[in-house]
Amino acid sequence: MTDAAVATLTDDLVARGWSYTPDFLPADLIAALSAECYARAERGALAPAAVGRGAGQAVRENIRGDQIQWLEGGQSPFTDVYLKTMGKLRHALNQALYLGLEEFETHFALYPPGTFYQQHVDRFNDDDRRVVSSVLYLNQDWLPQHGGALRLHLKGQPPQDVYPLAGSLVIFLSSDMLHEVLPATRPRLSLTGWFKRR
Repeated sequence: MTDAAVATLTDDLVARGWSYTPDFLPADLIAALSAECYARAERGALAPAAVGRGAGQAVRENIRGDQIQWLEGGQSPFTDVYLKTMGKLRHALNQALYLGLEEFETHFALYPPGTFYQQHVDRFNDDDRRVVSSVLYLNQDWLPQHGGALRLHLKGQPPQDVYPLAGSLVIFLSSDMLHEVLPATRPRLSLTGWFKRR
């Protein structure tokens, strides 16, 4: 995470509300995180993701089909490196943009083949703590014909498709960016998270 990369990332957020960084983390770390996601799935640690909040929270696979597990410090050396890196990025975003970001939360997300996530924004109507969303992709040897793009619906522009290539990072403003996950022909892995203010 070079100073130049951070500068580009923050400039993109200001100018267009989102940013894409290829090869954000080293390939060996991405491979280790990918293997860990698969291992967690195999031992049943990932659970179907829900939509909504509180009493209205429910698993609705016709809306969202991924399986997730939240990360905490101390779970593995690889996830700890990732959390530390994103902590540094949080500080960099605060220094550059004065966003008041206090924490970063993230989970593994595995979309089985054919599953998707319908159009949505990442901030709840009754909770404005999520400020910047992030997605780090963990998919080795991904090809466009595999599908699974993150489709960003940009105001006044055609939709922008971002394919989930291993090591690439996408960040965007949580309250403004309407987006969806398109179906893929193979399992689709990521670390999805949010930089939050208090």
